[in-house]
Amino acid sequence: MRLLKLLLPTYFLIALLVFIGQDIKAIQNPDGSGKTVKIGLLIPYKNAMAAGHGAEMAIRKANEKGGYNGKPFQLVVRSMEGPWGTGSKQAVSLAFDENVCALMGSHDGRNAHLVEQVAAKTRKVFLSAWASDPTLSLAFVPWYFSCVPNDYQQADALIEEIYTKRKITKIAVVSDNDYDSKLALESFVKKTKIAGNTDPLQLFYDNLNQNFNAIIDQIDKADIKGIILFGQPNGSLRLIQQLQQRKIKQPIFGSFALLDEDEISDQDLKYYKNIILIYSDNRAGSKYSAFSEEFKKTYGRIPGPVAAYSFDGMNLLIEAIKNSGTDREKIQNYLSGIHYEGVTGPIQFDERGNRMGTPHLMEIKNGIPVSLER
Repeated sequence: MRLLKLLLPTYFLIALLVFIGQDIKAIQNPDGSGKTVKIGLLIPYKNAMAAGHGAEMAIRKANEKGGYNGKPFQLVVRSMEGPWGTGSKQAVSLAFDENVCALMGSHDGRNAHLVEQVAAKTRKVFLSAWASDPTLSLAFVPWYFSCVPNDYQQADALIEEIYTKRKITKIAVVSDNDYDSKLALESFVKKTKIAGNTDPLQLFYDNLNQNFNAIIDQIDKADIKGIILFGQPNGSLRLIQQLQQRKIKQPIFGSFALLDEDEISDQDLKYYKNIILIYSDNRAGSKYSAFSEEFKKTYGRIPGPVAAYSFDGMNLLIEAIKNSGTDREKIQNYLSGIHYEGVTGPIQFDERGNRMGTPHLMEIKNGIPVSLER
């Protein structure tokens, strides 16, 4: 029985992909004959609002400029909330039932792999606007793109700041047991070894844990000089609060996942005091300022990275459709060579669909992210 439970997800995925393979001819390239030009958005759960707001804002601005050949763009949102495999079914629904021109995802890495399988079979572009899993590009699916820095790129930026600039060698990396968190930690450790740096102390916790005294004791006992957090925002926030209560003053670093605005509030950022995180290198620019101001006016809060990457990702797809039409292959070809200046900085892709460049770092001061000098 236990073996059957373990194998059921695999059987489901195989059956789903066979279904897609059999019915691939049923998918037609949108030809503009409909009333709208549809783009699909996959979000992790129904109450995850940030990505929808970012994408919605991009759609609205594009429609104010005439849409595509006079027809409005339409955002079609699907939640991946539910049992394993729901994400695949929703991606298939967007491709077949809604016949969207392209798919964008703002969700975790495991679901991104499922959507990537659907994209490979349906030959429709899938643009990831949140998952930083570096293995997504290893399948070399030409329909896959990502507008966020992957875990390897984030690791390079952290290593440069911590080991090279600050000369900190005694590091502790702390993660929960979430798939994305552990993968981010593993990517950092791998990059650390390649760079020839001292192996960090690796510490793990259950995300339901409310007491981090044991982990803090280990950090203190090992005379750690710097801490990197790869956990989800809620657990990381509790750990930060308890580090502050224990008066642990070592510098703390983390990935952009710690800033997920669907998981933490603007008020929570006050606990991130002086914490250094991966984020956009364009926050001081006029384009980001205009985006932030309009977003706050519309939705009542300052946009975080989920909204910003979603806004950029949707604009990339809109730009591709406006310049190449609704044909799947033409959209893919256009994105492959795109040079786009987004609110998160310049965006272009390598041959595997990864966003090119090294991400920037910023520090939280008085609840406000402030860019660090390179």
